[in-house]
Amino acid sequence: MAVGVAKIKSAGAAQSPLLGFAMFSPAVLYILLLIGAPFVLAIFYAFSDARIGSTNLHYVGLENFRSIIQSPSFRKAVWNSIIFTVCAQIIVLVCSNILSIALEKPFRGRGLVRFLLLLPWVAPVSLGTIGWKWILDSIYSVITWVLIWLGFVNRFTPPMWLGEEKLAMASVILVHCWRLIPFSTVILLAGRTAIPKEIPEAAAIDGAGFWRTLFQINLPMMVPILGVAVLFGTIFTFTDMTVVYILTNGGPYDSTQTLPNLAFTQGIQGSDLAAGAAISVFLVPVLVVIAYLMLRVAHRAEVN
Repeated sequence: MAVGVAKIKSAGAAQSPLLGFAMFSPAVLYILLLIGAPFVLAIFYAFSDARIGSTNLHYVGLENFRSIIQSPSFRKAVWNSIIFTVCAQIIVLVCSNILSIALEKPFRGRGLVRFLLLLPWVAPVSLGTIGWKWILDSIYSVITWVLIWLGFVNRFTPPMWLGEEKLAMASVILVHCWRLIPFSTVILLAGRTAIPKEIPEAAAIDGAGFWRTLFQINLPMMVPILGVAVLFGTIFTFTDMTVVYILTNGGPYDSTQTLPNLAFTQGIQGSDLAAGAAISVFLVPVLVVIAYLMLRVAHRAEVN
């Protein structure tokens, strides 16, 4: 009987690598087909003169990258992407911290509040953004009507939320924050529940108030979680084009033009696949550097 058990164990050990490979292969295949293949194709197009409707491809080296770097629209899009990402992340971190503190302790109706909070993230981004486009409409804006009723805005010169450069950028940032805050709040809620309850309780016994406990205990212990939230938020913001495309399509006068939207505009709408691919490939090293720095900061916080 011992011999039979040994044979069964040896057979199971021999099959376990094959079983592991079979279970792991769908994820690998998914990444290769939906991420790897388009990425390789984008690199191939970035070094060619590919255009929609043309069957001839020629190697042009770094010409596409030199062309986009010299373009004023590209430089404007880089600056707008930085402003868009930095401002959005600051607003998201502040709001999500406030919401995570408010939703941490149980109260009546907390489940309903959490459900309503997740709706902007769960709902399709296109539907939510179209709704915001109506809310920010130059004629039918609910926000404008409220401001007129309160006396803050002249009814004959209402603000053009999506038609003025500064207001358009502010509107795009706020709509993106509305969508991203629920995701960041869920991450920070998980981080706050992982903090041992004994530490804040001991601080309260020693006389530490709310602000001292927050800035000297809770936030330092949540640095790795904050790093993860900032990392995902930065990647989502820097690569997002849906909000910009639906609300302003980069206008007015390229004031809200970002790199993803510029790549789509030139590559698909402008039929210049090579230029669009070059802009898309330009995003890769930037995001890799950001991810490396964020993960390094989170690792140092865990070690300390």
